[in-house]
Amino acid sequence: MRHRTASTVLLFFSALLLGACGEQEAGPRAPSAPEVQVQVVRAEPIDNIIEAPGRVQALRTAEIRARVNGIIEKRLYAEGSDVEAGTVLFAVDPREMQAALSAARATLDRALATEANAAQDVQRYKGLVEEQAISQQEYDSAVARLRTAQADVSQARAQLDAAQLNLDHTTIRTPIAGRAGRAEVTEGALVSASEATLLTRVEQFDRVFVNFSQSSSKLLLIRSQLASGELIEPEVDGVVVTLTLEDGSEFDQVGQMDFYAMTIDPALGTVALRAEFPNPGRLLLPGQFVNARIHAGTRPEGMLLPQRAVQMTDQGPTVRLVDDEDTVVVQAITVGELRDGQWIVTAGLQSGDRVIVSGLQKARPGQKVRIAGRVIPEAQDQGAEGAGTP
Repeated sequence: MRHRTASTVLLFFSALLLGACGEQEAGPRAPSAPEVQVQVVRAEPIDNIIEAPGRVQALRTAEIRARVNGIIEKRLYAEGSDVEAGTVLFAVDPREMQAALSAARATLDRALATEANAAQDVQRYKGLVEEQAISQQEYDSAVARLRTAQADVSQARAQLDAAQLNLDHTTIRTPIAGRAGRAEVTEGALVSASEATLLTRVEQFDRVFVNFSQSSSKLLLIRSQLASGELIEPEVDGVVVTLTLEDGSEFDQVGQMDFYAMTIDPALGTVALRAEFPNPGRLLLPGQFVNARIHAGTRPEGMLLPQRAVQMTDQGPTVRLVDDEDTVVVQAITVGELRDGQWIVTAGLQSGDRVIVSGLQKARPGQKVRIAGRVIPEAQDQGAEGAGTP
């Protein structure tokens, strides 16, 4: 029994020694090439989009102000309601204006009577001066009195028209259709024509403006790119603009640029721009903040790369390529804007280049790599790229 146990121990140690010798003879294994995933870049037309923050402005805004002095008698509209052009909004106490109108009418009647009397004198003196019964001077004086009376009549008519206009202004109407805002005065408030007391505002925003600005340097760059052919002008009439709302959702209407300032703000170095949008559901409200996306031409030879494939260094953005010998090469590139998780590459790459998009931490420059799985096509769904899944 003791002899059998000693034989078993001897066989165990012999196996260990043989295994150790085998490992020493085989030597260390060579490390395998790391696996990476690549994307083959292709030149394709890409919209050149400029983003800028903007504010919504009503298409038309009417400030309803007092045009006569008086006391507000009634508010004749519901605040926040839609009103038609010509709708009465406020009524000012008209009694003072009615009295002024009556006085102006009496002044006109007196001037008309004086004019009629002066006309009769001229008619009568005309025959007498022909018979030399009166002097020419007396006739000339009668003609002068008639002309003075006629001028008084004209003045009285103007005063009557002004008094009638003031009386009409006691009924305050809106000149445009739209949404009437909150009343700035209440019944019994004293309003002044000289101070142009603000009563309320009426705004139209079935169509709206969006005001934004852009740096003069960027606009100058776009002009030079259009002139050189790097950018192609849009085929549609006008520059198309789309909007992103404050909650990140896309506005479902498309607008067009309708104003471009010809001066540069000296303090900010920017140019004022404006676009007009349909607003059928009144989703856009005056004063609302939006993000405008200006479709300023098309880049015919553009390239897109996932954000994770581009490394930002002190020398600028770079990518890692896999050359024909499956070796990692660092390549400097020039990028434009970041759009939907992808960089727009403007220089540094050629169609057919294989850019590493996954496994960058294992791919060192000059190292051999193996391409794992299939090559990512240039039109791969961006949702998968944004999720970061290989």
